[in-house]
Amino acid sequence: MISFPGKIQIETTILCNGKCTFCPQNELTRGPNYMEEYVWKKIIDESKGRGVIYRPFLVNEPFLDNRLGEIIRHIRKDDTAKVELNSNGRFIKRSLVTEVLEAGVDWIRFSIDGFSAETYKLSGRGINYEKVVDDVHYFIGERNRLKSNCFIEIRMIDMDTNKHEQEDFLNYWNKYAGRVTITDLYTWPWTGQKEPFRAPCPKIVNEMFFIVDGRAVLCCWDFHERGVVGDIKEHTVEEIWLGETNRKYRSLLNEGKRDEIYLCSRCDAYKRYDFSDWNGY
Repeated sequence: MISFPGKIQIETTILCNGKCTFCPQNELTRGPNYMEEYVWKKIIDESKGRGVIYRPFLVNEPFLDNRLGEIIRHIRKDDTAKVELNSNGRFIKRSLVTEVLEAGVDWIRFSIDGFSAETYKLSGRGINYEKVVDDVHYFIGERNRLKSNCFIEIRMIDMDTNKHEQEDFLNYWNKYAGRVTITDLYTWPWTGQKEPFRAPCPKIVNEMFFIVDGRAVLCCWDFHERGVVGDIKEHTVEEIWLGETNRKYRSLLNEGKRDEIYLCSRCDAYKRYDFSDWNGY
């Protein structure tokens, strides 16, 4: 097992302004709405100095947490740390964009699943396309104005409804972003699968995930807390990472025994992954 995670995701809020039909965010029953300050600070403080990439989001929209700039500033007190964000690109407060860039975000990914309002609407995100495009351009403009080094990636989820626009999407956004990609739709466990894909799971090799109440879960796709591995209120980050529960789950997944883990027993993620060179954790 890797001695410490290289990436840590922190669900600082459970709120989202999207209504994506392919995401179970609207099914979340956990709380509170915002992670307590001492909880997210404890996670960050106990992992500083280890070159961690922090992702202050999970099943939520990070720009709905008005503390996002403060959280990033706390992370960046550690010179070895990096900060990544995923966003749907619709900002409620544009002033937070400036604050986040000034705080030192390193990488941001925007998801825009269309190149027209009509196609974007079919993606099921429930957000106004024109406002998303305008907000993403605003972020790019602020990044340039502030001379920030933030790397911008713009992604489109590959869907039957947007295949006819993918070339135009790539050509247009390649003029503005450092990377533009067409990506596969996430496969969430327990969304209709009858049995698991019997293979290891690359997702947990080097990543750790904390939900809004401070519990650590096995996977970022665990939207109903089926794979809890610890609680930051009771243990340290390192104790959870190296703990008996986490080690047991990793051992099973290393052997492809997803069926023996409740969360993973209905997961078919990574069906297209090439495991021929899999060397284990």
